[in-house]
Amino acid sequence: MTTSLPTPKVPSKRREVRPTDQPPEGALTPDAKPILSFTAKRRGKAPAHIADLSQAERRALVKDAGFPAFRADQLSRHYFEHFTADPALMSDIPASMHEAIRSTFMPDLVNEVVAQRADGGLTIKHLWELYDGARVESVLMRYTERTTLCISSQAGCGMACPFCATGQMGLTRNLSTAEIIDQVRMAQRACEDGLLEGGPTRLSNIVFMGMGEPMANYRAVVNALHRLIDPSPEGFGMSARNVTVSTVGLVPAIDKLAAEGLPVTLAVSLHAPDDDLRDDLIPINSRWKVGELLDAARRYFVATGRRVSIEYALIKDMNDQPYRAQLLADELNKRGKGWVHVNPIPLNPTPGSIWTASTRRTQDEFVAILRNNGISTTIRDTRGSDIDGACGQLATAVQEGGRKGSSSDAPAVKPQLAASQQQGTNTQENR
Repeated sequence: MTTSLPTPKVPSKRREVRPTDQPPEGALTPDAKPILSFTAKRRGKAPAHIADLSQAERRALVKDAGFPAFRADQLSRHYFEHFTADPALMSDIPASMHEAIRSTFMPDLVNEVVAQRADGGLTIKHLWELYDGARVESVLMRYTERTTLCISSQAGCGMACPFCATGQMGLTRNLSTAEIIDQVRMAQRACEDGLLEGGPTRLSNIVFMGMGEPMANYRAVVNALHRLIDPSPEGFGMSARNVTVSTVGLVPAIDKLAAEGLPVTLAVSLHAPDDDLRDDLIPINSRWKVGELLDAARRYFVATGRRVSIEYALIKDMNDQPYRAQLLADELNKRGKGWVHVNPIPLNPTPGSIWTASTRRTQDEFVAILRNNGISTTIRDTRGSDIDGACGQLATAVQEGGRKGSSSDAPAVKPQLAASQQQGTNTQENR
């Protein structure tokens, strides 16, 4: 097992900011510390839905309800191909099934609370309310050659990262597979209906980088991966290469995912190359150190053949020093060449945080050091800077301000979007 990394030597007297320089956001006392939590505040279970089930299980459910098993295939195609859960739009389904569809097969799971537009209509951020009042966010982003959806896997988050708006909420509960997948169905319909600027498009990419730690809701997330990747009527039939699962560093879950046979991309939210800083910046580092995490990421690459993404939010005077860029390059290179890609991310600070984005000069120097050491590196393109773009910011703003619509400089998406089935960093995609 890789031992803890030594504290890097600081080669200059440049001021350094530490995560402990202020209490975590929302703390009630000056000496408050981030508290990891894997225990949900709520124990309720979302209503069962066909998206929770395999196709064989759907057939059994429909048959047990007194209908022919082939109706399960029809319902699945409506959901995964036509992106609808409204029986009134299913012309091949008898009226006698409509009530069962609404109550048993496709109950209402996700309802719009707030929608915000940004980036000239190329980005739409939604706050959704679930059956028990819990709220989650998703962000739909259109680019020149792809359209990406960032989805949530938990309501809140128990990882307690002090710079993350969602981490400040704590963990409310895990989402069911169907609650995760219904975010995707809504986005599929929005793309088909042309609700993003530029007209109709096709949803091509999914990133599990919304609210929550995906690996802490492992079984529901893996089932959701099958619904994304498996061909219709099992699922949406998306390319596994275009699906990314992020983690702050749950090492056993990384190894478990590597053995699932699902060639999705793994993204590691690293944010610091040394344990001295990461212990305070990412509390889960107290359980699995940087070396252990990078070893697991390397094993994932070996098992799947999929290059691992390293997410690194550049925080001014905290983790953006040249010596840390060199340490990051050294740690990655000593585990091999060509297995990893680094995404430095311009920070979008949570309101009130002492942390802010690195200067452009510092950012460029950090990237140059990585590239000069042979590390594939791409600055991430930020989205949603003119709205509550960071994970958890929209939910927090609505909760604290009682806001029913989006701000005047970020026009609300029209309400008919819902009717027609529509990481404290910015929501991002590679430039």
